[in-house]
Amino acid sequence: MITILVKEINEFLDSLIAYVVTGIFLTGIGLLMWVFPDTNVLDYGYASMETLFSLGPYVLMFLIPAITMKSFAEEKRSGTMELLYTLPFRDLEIICGKFLAGFILVCLSILPTLVYYFSLLYLGNPVGNIDTAGIIGSYIGLVLLGGIFTAIGVFSSALTSNQVVSFILAAFLCFIFYAGFDSVAAINIWASSSYLMSQIGILSHYETLSKGLIDFGDVVYFLSMIILVLYFTRVTLILQRK
Repeated sequence: MITILVKEINEFLDSLIAYVVTGIFLTGIGLLMWVFPDTNVLDYGYASMETLFSLGPYVLMFLIPAITMKSFAEEKRSGTMELLYTLPFRDLEIICGKFLAGFILVCLSILPTLVYYFSLLYLGNPVGNIDTAGIIGSYIGLVLLGGIFTAIGVFSSALTSNQVVSFILAAFLCFIFYAGFDSVAAINIWASSSYLMSQIGILSHYETLSKGLIDFGDVVYFLSMIILVLYFTRVTLILQRK
């Protein structure tokens, strides 16, 4: 698994897309937090990173599929998938290696946003007037959300040999799982089932963590979703070999 992990990270860092995608993510978040009139923190009148944690997931919906779209799709297109199967790696090791590589790259993309936290920390009046505990909880939620999106991206890449199709499918699935269930649950035809439906989606669990409330049930939900999606990825690969 470590071999696959190192290989994937090296391939991504050797490509121009690594720096373009990360640059676009940081630029987009920076503009939303500091420039755009409806979202920048300078207009709020108080030190808050709500913009990052409320709009960041929608930016990650496009960032992460761009990172993961070549995970399996490129292997299939170039014909190296069969070679990969001949090596002494189990399916689980291959999948986990590719997932962890993508997840590490996502975390490295999120890491520079800590600059925004330290900027607000010293811009506050008095200095340090910021909800640090809440921000830590929000970062945990954002990282766990990145884990689910990465798993979905790897799964989407396993379904096709076309990177563009993989990107579009992953972005679509990320949106459906993040906000789709809550949108459907809001329709007034589900009665008592609407709460259960919203709990299946990611948004309600992410919003709890974004408030700084680290609930054990929400953390279990995120980890369970990651494991479930990776399991479906393994099933997909097994079916494709038959």
